[in-house]
Amino acid sequence: MNRREMITLLGGAAAWPLVARGQQTVVPVIGFLHPASEDADPNRLRAFRAGLRNAGLVEGQNVAIDYRWANNQIDRLPELAQELVGRQVAAIIAITYPAAVAAKKATATIPIVFMAAEDPVKQGLVASLARPGSNLTGVNFFATELAAKRLELLRELVPDATHIAVLIDPANRMSTESTLRDVEAASQKMGLQIQVFNASTSREIDAAFAFFVHKRPDAVFVGSATFLMDRRVHLALLATAHKLPAIYPWRDFVEAGGLISYGASLRDAYSQIGIYAGRILKGAKPAELPVSQSTRFELVINAQTARILSLSVPQTLLVTADEVIE
Repeated sequence: MNRREMITLLGGAAAWPLVARGQQTVVPVIGFLHPASEDADPNRLRAFRAGLRNAGLVEGQNVAIDYRWANNQIDRLPELAQELVGRQVAAIIAITYPAAVAAKKATATIPIVFMAAEDPVKQGLVASLARPGSNLTGVNFFATELAAKRLELLRELVPDATHIAVLIDPANRMSTESTLRDVEAASQKMGLQIQVFNASTSREIDAAFAFFVHKRPDAVFVGSATFLMDRRVHLALLATAHKLPAIYPWRDFVEAGGLISYGASLRDAYSQIGIYAGRILKGAKPAELPVSQSTRFELVINAQTARILSLSVPQTLLVTADEVIE
């Protein structure tokens, strides 16, 4: 082998690792569109990443995630969705119905995995649960459909309650309408009187509780809006400070000091959208992935908060609770 051949061979051999290294740095990017703030769902984000790992995908290693947070400004979702489309992401995760609508309007080709409280067929996101038929699929986690059940649990916990304050976020129109429809129907059957309070800002939450001080309801029913979830610590502190029993849609509120919650396990739902995103990046088509529906529902009680409120939790609730936080 002459000198020129040796140099060519060595040069080619040296180039191969560089090419390989270049290929390793090209990883798919998942867009993550969320209506609330970055600190809204730390545990759920871990569940989402765990779902990705189910497909062998690890953030920062062989997949990247481009997060877009609307910080409770729902009208920013279309703009943020367009930004993700402009980045040519491999898939878009859309948390809540408004985010799914924004993503759907932004692209008809990029796969979208949504997580929505409302029926995605009735709301026009997919053609059917079994065969979505487009670039969308996801998880339906039944937030609003459980409103009547929450009201029943609240009445069981506070049997003498007759006047219930219902706290909702009017900015989340779809969720609010469904919640109010179910709560009003259930309250009539149970002989309860409800009064609705709107809160789309922290100041409005404070104003509602200031009203409660002067004209006390027997208990508070907190709606399932992402903004209220974002303010879960604030809400739990106010309810406890004013000695008001309150029921919430998800365990995160109770972990923050709230009294009781009942709802779908959103951590399971986040894990499922991670699994779906992983399958899509591996070649599955959204149109052929059935919309998953939540099957795990959690009743969580904060026993310490109950003691602060001088409430005796019925044994029937303690026995059926998925978790009692001491």
